[in-house]
Amino acid sequence: MARIGDLLTATRTVSFEFFPPSTIEGAVQLNSTLNELAALRPDFLSVTYGAGGSSRERTLDTVLAIARERQTTVMAHLTCIGHTVAQVDAMLDIYATNGVANILALAGDAPDAETSATGHFHYASDLVRHLRRDGRFSIGVAAHPEGHPRSRCVRTDRRLLAAKLQDADFALTQFFFDPADYFSMVEDLGKLGCTKPIIPGVIPILNAGQVKKFATMAGATIPPSIIKRIAAVQDDPVAVRSVGTEIAGQLCRDLLDGGAPGLHIYTLNQAVATLAVFDQVVTRAAL
Repeated sequence: MARIGDLLTATRTVSFEFFPPSTIEGAVQLNSTLNELAALRPDFLSVTYGAGGSSRERTLDTVLAIARERQTTVMAHLTCIGHTVAQVDAMLDIYATNGVANILALAGDAPDAETSATGHFHYASDLVRHLRRDGRFSIGVAAHPEGHPRSRCVRTDRRLLAAKLQDADFALTQFFFDPADYFSMVEDLGKLGCTKPIIPGVIPILNAGQVKKFATMAGATIPPSIIKRIAAVQDDPVAVRSVGTEIAGQLCRDLLDGGAPGLHIYTLNQAVATLAVFDQVVTRAAL
């Protein structure tokens, strides 16, 4: 299985993100989505991890199933708050034994104060250093183009991200809607001496209410022009999806034109929007 850090030195990457299903119906849906998106020949897939390890087993099972059944590189998200070193090392051993060579190192949110207090790791940077000492994985970290919602200010967030990237191989951004935010972040990091690849994350708008909720949680701003376009068709789900994928497609084109090292699409375990975005953006061979 390829190491994502190595892939990024050779090509622009295309990647898709999924969450581990919690029901049989969800598992069937995910499998169908993976089959449909295989036509786009993604360079890697990533699987999310719940707060405080709440989806630990489901994430592990999903990652291992993809690694075992599909000829595609997979990256496991791993949050560290509320975890002991032994728990983290046990998961890392399972991943390495099964050929999974990529970890997205995250702090995550503890489900409660008691869980947080029992953990060894406090910040994502703690987990990144642990992974670097381990040496078996290509390490990714999260980046927030508009600044982490819990950071005191964007300047502090950029400094902490640059420091985290000293031990990591690449960053993957939270979704955003204005390409200027992404390029501003990359420029700020460059001034701090950080030139590691920053893969932009894009989410096609499928449901106005859902994306607003996600944006609030992630600290992402939806520009008024986008709100206006979605509001004009909000009573027509098909039209919302059409406008949403058109907006995502334009964002992808702007990012690629500006030199982004790839595209990472938040699929929400559905194929239709991602396929529509790529249909209007580029042919896969052009990346």
